[in-house]
Amino acid sequence: MGAQLRVYRQKIKSAQTTKKITRAMELISASRIQKAQQRVAASGPYSRAITRAVSAVATFSNIDHILTTEPEKIERAAIVIFSSDRGLAGAFNSNVLREAGELEARLKAQGKTVVHYLVGRKSVGYFAFRKRTPEQSWTGGTDAPEFETAKEIGDALVAKFIQPASEGGVDEIHIVFNRFVSMLVQVPEVIRLLPLEVVEGVEAPEDNTALPAYEFEPDPINVLNALLPVYIESRIFNAMLQSAAAKHAATQKAMKSASDNADKLITTYTRLANNARQSEITQQISEIVGGADALGSAK
Repeated sequence: MGAQLRVYRQKIKSAQTTKKITRAMELISASRIQKAQQRVAASGPYSRAITRAVSAVATFSNIDHILTTEPEKIERAAIVIFSSDRGLAGAFNSNVLREAGELEARLKAQGKTVVHYLVGRKSVGYFAFRKRTPEQSWTGGTDAPEFETAKEIGDALVAKFIQPASEGGVDEIHIVFNRFVSMLVQVPEVIRLLPLEVVEGVEAPEDNTALPAYEFEPDPINVLNALLPVYIESRIFNAMLQSAAAKHAATQKAMKSASDNADKLITTYTRLANNARQSEITQQISEIVGGADALGSAK
């Protein structure tokens, strides 16, 4: 009984230590999620303004641009996966990796060759474990994304998109990330980044309404050349911010669940320890009474 009681007490101590850690991580994530949400909200107006500008040029200029024109045949497709550098976030990384896997299966079913670009150590580790080599990867800073990283990713993707597929380029680019919906809901999302799909285009005019007159200086080609890289960078940066906010929310939710489970374990093992202690006391009393009876009978 004594050995069993020691085991229960060790488990109670371990659960209490684990609870301290998970509770601290829960509080850290709760403090970071507010700033992450503010950064997501702050990036919204800029992203919408860039989208409207690109939409205006693409809609009201009769030109064919490599970033907005659908190729006749798509041979190679790129998937950019946004994961986190750290774990302990529940199904955060597994959800986005599963969504990327399903997208890869759909693209391969269409006869396309798929290459991957990875953001975050978890996706890099996932590919390394399966002995798969990505085209390029970026790690570090996923908890607090920097625009310089988004610009680097955007430049690499645009360079690959401009490069012919026969020379190692790609014909289309998809991004997969977790979108922050609420503290309890984070949804994996897939967006085709290139060829450009303008998500907030200029609304169609009503009947008998003249189209607005746009003048582009110096010319639509140069305007698109200047706007589209900025648009790509803003979309990537927004995806990184969304992923960071979703990761903090997922970590807080996972650590809250872990703390609750630790409380249940402490309660369960405390009850078992009390039962073991009571059984030990009962056994000792029985042995004392039995010994007294034996001494009495001997006399």
